[in-house]
Amino acid sequence: MAETNAHATGGGHSHPYHLVDPSPWPLLGAFSGGLLAVGAILFMHGSGWLLLALGFVAVLAVMAGWWRDVLKEAVRQKAHTPVVKLGLRYGMALFIASEVMFFAAFFWAFFDASLFPKEAIGGVWPPQNIETFNAFHLPLMMTLILLLSGTTVTWAHHAIIEGDRRTASVALGLTVLLGVLFSGFQIYEYTHAHFGFTDGIYPSTFFMATGFHGFHVIIGTIFLAVCWWRTVAGHFTPKSHFGFEAAAWYWHFVDVVWLFLFVSIYWWGA
Repeated sequence: MAETNAHATGGGHSHPYHLVDPSPWPLLGAFSGGLLAVGAILFMHGSGWLLLALGFVAVLAVMAGWWRDVLKEAVRQKAHTPVVKLGLRYGMALFIASEVMFFAAFFWAFFDASLFPKEAIGGVWPPQNIETFNAFHLPLMMTLILLLSGTTVTWAHHAIIEGDRRTASVALGLTVLLGVLFSGFQIYEYTHAHFGFTDGIYPSTFFMATGFHGFHVIIGTIFLAVCWWRTVAGHFTPKSHFGFEAAAWYWHFVDVVWLFLFVSIYWWGA
C-alpha cells in the first residue's frame, strides 16, 4: 500500500498535530483490564482461572489492535511529526510516573508492616511462621538476568542509532529471551514458596509487590517483542525510533523497581 503523509503539502492538514480517529481501543482496553483484574481476584480466592485467562487474552487482543493502529499512523500515514513525538515522550514519562505511584503504595504497605510489626504477627518481622526466600539464591539470579537484559536493550539502542539493524535485532531478541527467562524463574519461585497469598501480611505484601512487578515484566517483554519485529521490518531509523525508546524506558523502569524489591523485600525484609 502506498504511504501517505497527512502533513505534507496537499495532505489536508495545516498544523503539525495529529488528531486521532475515533477508536474503540480505550473502551475495550478498560473492559479487558477490568475483566483481568476481576479474574485475578477470583483466582486468588480459589474460584478458578477461566476469567483470568479470558481477561489476559482480551488484554492481548486490545494490545494487538491498538498497536496495529499506532503503527499505521506512524509508518503509513507519517502522522508522528516532531511535535507529536514530543507529546508521545511526555505521555510515556507521565505513564511511568503513575506506575511509580503504584509501587510506592506497595512499598509503603510493606515498610509499614515490617518496621512496625503488630501483635497479631508476634511483634517481629518477618512473622515467626513465615519461611522466607534466601535472597542470594534464586532472587539474585533473577536480579542478574534483569540487569543483563538492561545492558542488551541499551546495546540494541546504540545499534539502532548507528543504523546497524542486524545487531539491533540480535540484541533485542536476547532481551526478549531474558525477559521470558525471568518470568519462568518467577513462576518457579511462586510454585515453591512456603506460604500462600492469604497466609498473613508478609505473603500479601510479598506477592502483591513482586507479582505486580512480574506482570510488568510480561508486558515489557511483549512490548520489546513488538519492537524486535519492527526492527526486523525496518521501521526504526537512527533519527526516528521513539517506539523503541518508549519500550527501553519502560524496561529500565522495571529493572530499577526490581532492584528496590530485591534489596528491601528479599534481602532486608527477610
